Amino acid sequence: MAESVSNNTGKKLIRIDVSSDTVCPWCFVGKRNLDKAIAASKDRFDFEIKWHPFFLNPSAPKEGVNKLDFYRGKFGSRAEGILTRMTEIFRGLGLEYNMSGLTGNTLDSHRLIYFAGQQGIDKQHKLAEELFLGYFTQAKYVGDMEFLLECAQKAGVEGAAKFLEDPNNGVKEVNEELEKHSAHITGVPFYVINGKQKLSGGQPPEVFQRAFAASAE
Repeated sequence: MAESVSNNTGKKLIRIDVSSDTVCPWCFVGKRNLDKAIAASKDRFDFEIKWHPFFLNPSAPKEGVNKLDFYRGKFGSRAEGILTRMTEIFRGLGLEYNMSGLTGNTLDSHRLIYFAGQQGIDKQHKLAEELFLGYFTQAKYVGDMEFLLECAQKAGVEGAAKFLEDPNNGVKEVNEELEKHSAHITGVPFYVINGKQKLSGGQPPEVFQRAFAASAE
């Protein structure tokens, strides 16, 4: 797991900015592969990862809609093939892809990710894992307050209930992050490594490792 570092170890610091949406399966695949790349490279580098918002469907309803119906409506005849492929990919990561439950607006999850980041990027990274894990493997809904607070607790984020209680908390900051990091990209996941190496999609670990080395030169 990536931790916040002071970089007093003598190792080069790799800063990674991740633009992501919490309902994007490739973002979870990319995170798991990024974590593998970091684990394989931690003897050479220290890491600092920051998560930034992206909205795949900004107008998605807050109350949520049936996930499977939404995918079938969006992808039509291609839906079953896409779902089969994602199931295989997730199984390759040791995960069971669960298409039951709801999908919908992700603003509250991004507000929580921002809030977690104020307490430490290690907590933010852990929170992203919990949100992905619940949504993609346990049929949890990222718009459900109980689920969000459960994830916050697992990630060690304090004061989440009070923060999320006011629907305005974090909205300004999420929009600012969106403008700064995600306004000029068309899809996620999107990674910027040390401000110069840019990657998109659920890349395999070795691609991340090559980018680490190139960005440290």
